[in-house]
Formats: sequence, C-alpha cells, structure tokens
Amino acid sequence: MKAVILAGGLGTRLLPFTQVIPKPLLPVGESSVLEIQLLSLKKHGCTHVYIATNHLSDLVAAYIGDGSKYGIAVEFSKEEKPLGTCGPVSLLREKLTEPFILINGDILTTLDFRRAYDFAAQVDADLTVVTNEIVTPFEFGQVLGDGDYVEGVQEKPDLKFEILAGIYILRPALFDVIPQDTPYGIDHLIRDLLAAGRKVGKYQMHEYWLDIGHKGTYEQAQEAYREHFRVLR
Repeated sequence: MKAVILAGGLGTRLLPFTQVIPKPLLPVGESSVLEIQLLSLKKHGCTHVYIATNHLSDLVAAYIGDGSKYGIAVEFSKEEKPLGTCGPVSLLREKLTEPFILINGDILTTLDFRRAYDFAAQVDADLTVVTNEIVTPFEFGQVLGDGDYVEGVQEKPDLKFEILAGIYILRPALFDVIPQDTPYGIDHLIRDLLAAGRKVGKYQMHEYWLDIGHKGTYEQAQEAYREHFRVLR
C-alpha cells in the first residue's frame, strides 16, 4: 500500500509559526504532524510514502530523510509551482501504478487506512473520498410550524454536516483525467468525474480526526497527541 502526503502548502493560517517552520514539521507533542502521519500510515500497512513538497521543501526532506528511522520508505516530489490538492500526483504517475492513498499534510487522524483502502478496492469507482461528520451546536431554539401556528420547538438542535476529510483513495486510471504538471484541485476532480457520469465512492470514517490548519485546532492537536498519538512513537 502506497500513499502521497501533500506537504507543500504555505500554511498562511498558521503564521508566524510557518514563516520559518514548514507546516508539516510543526511540533505536536514530542513529534511533528508529518511524523505522526508517517507512523499512522505504517501502522495500517503502508510501505511506501511519497511526500509532495514546495514551500521550504529542503527542510522537510532533510528532517525526514529516506524514512528508515520510521520503518517506512519515503521519497520526495518537489513542485516547481503550486499544483493544488490533486495536481502533485501527476508528477508521480510513473510510480503510482496501483491504487494509492492521498492525504492532506495538515490532518491528524486515527483512521484505519487499511480498512478504507480495502473498501475503495471493492466499490465501482476510481476515486473514493473519506468523509467525516462534523457536529456544530446551534445557539437558538428552532421553531417547527405550519402557517400561522407553532407545532413544536426543538431547543438548540445540533447541525450535522458530512465533510471531506482530506483523505482519498485513487486508482491509476485517474491519470487520464488529472492534467500533467498543472494546478488542479481534488474538488475539480470530483466535479469532472461526476460531470462525466463516473461514480465517486464515499467512505465515512468514525475515528478521531482533526484538521490543524489554523491556530485554534493546532492548540487542540497538543492534547490530541497525548490521547491518541503518543503510542505511535
């Protein structure tokens, strides 16, 4: 099982931290975001990871090395220009000859990657998106009514949304769709597939998940490390 980690973002929402430290190397507990991802992938059977870099790429490569200290093979792919959330895989098309995992570099999760990968292998779709349910408390009571009369009140209902979790399983057939060395987002890929009448698989996860893209959730990541990820070291 192979994976691609998108680690080339500027991390502007985490400034000033990311001015000198690449977002994937930001410390989380006794580790870093990228190291936690590598160890999580290894735990579930991933043997080879390609890290797509751009911003401060030399620092990332020097810190991680060939992956031997994590027990997993690591190679780097450097973008000469930002290629979005899907374009970077086009630089690896010769090496990705079997289904592979694509994960954003700012995601911390206890997802069972093997289970999601095996699910994607069984569905009739070249792209499977991993989703997560987000629950947001609503501050007001919702009025249920018909015309001029109230039929009920639901006090501060939770709002539930199923979102993209920043984790995908792609089959090599998609290289006929993804443009070579061109900025292209995963959202564009989803829309293009649906517009062409092609199926997109969906795997809803139920494990821990956190997007550390801004300061608030980065602070949450420190507690999450103690609870979920310290055991990986």
